[in-house]
Amino acid sequence: MTWQLGRLAAAAVLALGVSATASAQTFRYAFQGDAQSLDPHGLNETFTLGFLGNVYEGLAAYDADLNLIPALAESWEVLSPTKWRFKLRRGVKFHNGNPFTADDVIFSWKRTLTEGSDQKVRGGLISDITKIDDYTIEVETPSPTPTLVRELVWLYIMDEEWAVANGATEAESPKSAETSGKFASLNANGTGPFVIESREPDVKTVFKRAPSYWKEIRSNVQEVVFTPVSQDATRVAALISGELDLAYPIPVQDWDRLEAADGVSPLTGPEARTIFLGMDQARDELLYSDIKGKNPFKDVRVRRAFAHAIDLEAIRKKVMRGASTPTGLMVAPQVNGFNPELNTPYAYDPELAKKLLAEAGYPDGFEVTMDCPNNRYVNDERICQAVAAMLAKVGIEVDVLAQPKSKYFAKVLAQNDYDTSFYLLGWTPGSMDAHNVLQNLLSCRNKETRAGLFNLGGYCNPRVDELTAQIAAETDPDRRQALIDEAFAIHKEEVGHIPLHQQPLSWGVRDGVTVAQRADNVLDFRNVVLP
Repeated sequence: MTWQLGRLAAAAVLALGVSATASAQTFRYAFQGDAQSLDPHGLNETFTLGFLGNVYEGLAAYDADLNLIPALAESWEVLSPTKWRFKLRRGVKFHNGNPFTADDVIFSWKRTLTEGSDQKVRGGLISDITKIDDYTIEVETPSPTPTLVRELVWLYIMDEEWAVANGATEAESPKSAETSGKFASLNANGTGPFVIESREPDVKTVFKRAPSYWKEIRSNVQEVVFTPVSQDATRVAALISGELDLAYPIPVQDWDRLEAADGVSPLTGPEARTIFLGMDQARDELLYSDIKGKNPFKDVRVRRAFAHAIDLEAIRKKVMRGASTPTGLMVAPQVNGFNPELNTPYAYDPELAKKLLAEAGYPDGFEVTMDCPNNRYVNDERICQAVAAMLAKVGIEVDVLAQPKSKYFAKVLAQNDYDTSFYLLGWTPGSMDAHNVLQNLLSCRNKETRAGLFNLGGYCNPRVDELTAQIAAETDPDRRQALIDEAFAIHKEEVGHIPLHQQPLSWGVRDGVTVAQRADNVLDFRNVVLP
């Protein structure tokens, strides 16, 4: 069986142009899905942003240990609680040779606020940018925002001249790019250490080292070949047989197999990503249910029933092979604002779940469709199937609609009017701060302030919004933590979402290859060193 899988893997990978005899300076890796677009503002998804972070850059960046470091801004200072001054880096050029200036920063910020952008929340943290000169800007925020620079790590800077010349002045969402094939979705021109030489979506992307990158980096890699490989067995076998230098995620059940194989090993650790379930609490009638004329999820008893029907320990043991950490919070321990005293999951109690459903008027349960990606998170489809089986025991019939992440995100996000009734999602706050989670996932959806854009189910509590605004501006650590605790306590009491677990980082790497496994699960080519 191992030999057959190895042959299958070799056929799959070699068919995509990855040769086992590639140059020693060629780094070959695979992920379970592809980046959804080359547009740096089109999708706020960690893998896509991490992928593009090798080509595009923000004003600041994270190093291998998630320490904040200067990038396109060489320094910044706080002029007042709502005004920042950034000194931009001189001598930086985009890959097409155009110089990087303040105009590109202002253009990129405005582009994040256009209709197709999935970065409106980050762009919305800024109320205005003033150009002092070509390499100095002043940034104003609507309210004090201590975490601003951490958020700007992921607001990538585009070349205004290039975008204008190619009709790419507005962001292109995965949904719009899927139907129109817009320019920025298929082409890239950043300031980063690598250039995209060729790309076949869902097949292969080839990166080349940028010839005039502004900074010395650790990596000795001259070429990167990325291959999306959806099948777990094929991805693992390709790593073991030598066609790949790195593959992820590795199913947790295959860690022992990598340990036993020659020349490869698993690379694991805790990820700062929380996997959770969400429910449509906004519509008066669910889009995908047999209950007509009302929405069961508007009743907290139904939401609480769902929470008590799910056995997190069983998911940890049977689906995640003991590698996940069940959670009661929407943030991981690595995130600023995490409080272990509040991290108690909802108790597994199917009898209580049945009682709550009966009290809510659903003694026989009901039917609902669950949206789930099948190539985004560790064992994502298996988690959804396990949840469906557990809910069936209390009378809820769940139809799991598992799709590749390209189709999943195009369906459930704001650009498609949150087309979901029940869903699984994962979230790592880009700022590594709880405010990011509160602003993006728990705030009432608000187009004007751009809050709650990833609150797919429309959970809404005005008090949580008040607290989120106060948390954004509070600089006293103890007071700020008390505000965070209150917001999460309200959310938990109302079962705004159902946190499941923090998933593990699960990579496989060829012996001799050095990589930095960041807690946000981002692969930065700057930190890859080949033997």
